[in-house]
Amino acid sequence: MAKRSKSSDRWLQRQRKDYFVRQAQDGGQISRAHFKLEQIDKRYRLVQGKQRVLELGAAPGGWTHYLENKLNGGMLIAVDPLPITSGQHTHVIEGLAGDPAVDGEIERLLDGTQLDLVLSDMAPNISGVRTVDQARAMDLADISLESCQRWLKVGGAMTIKAFQGEGLDDWVAGLRNVFSKVQITKPKASRSESREVFVVAQGFRGE
Repeated sequence: MAKRSKSSDRWLQRQRKDYFVRQAQDGGQISRAHFKLEQIDKRYRLVQGKQRVLELGAAPGGWTHYLENKLNGGMLIAVDPLPITSGQHTHVIEGLAGDPAVDGEIERLLDGTQLDLVLSDMAPNISGVRTVDQARAMDLADISLESCQRWLKVGGAMTIKAFQGEGLDDWVAGLRNVFSKVQITKPKASRSESREVFVVAQGFRGE
């Protein structure tokens, strides 16, 4: 059996000690990400019954599980190239957000209707080069915004994962021309040492 690296050992130790990891395991949630969305939703009241919601970067399904329990008679479209744990009524699209084939399937499912909410928990594959990783994260933020510009109704909302670093402040400033209210938040379930934050934008202005 191969010996684990020191970094792997540290990760395992952190997982065992992490309060929200234990809560997810004890409560039957897919992952600790469930609590991030739950805390954001409680603060900003984003998710309501009968909404049409697009979830980008849905695997393994932590947010999906939360949304399925909150939406009552709405529509949930979950996108990721990796497997997503989901219920039978969730529309799962296997592929990369922003890919033309994925966009075409979203168009087909919406069938001329518009979204109430766009969510993204997408994150870049980490290279270890901070400038490269940050640039990739900002590209993912742009993909989420493009989804809003294509399918979000006037007055709708968007919440995405982002990372503190070069380009984020300017991007958020520009977002205030697109949404009437924009805030950056860091829920308690997000590890304090992580650069991860969430951008919550409400009141989509449309074209």
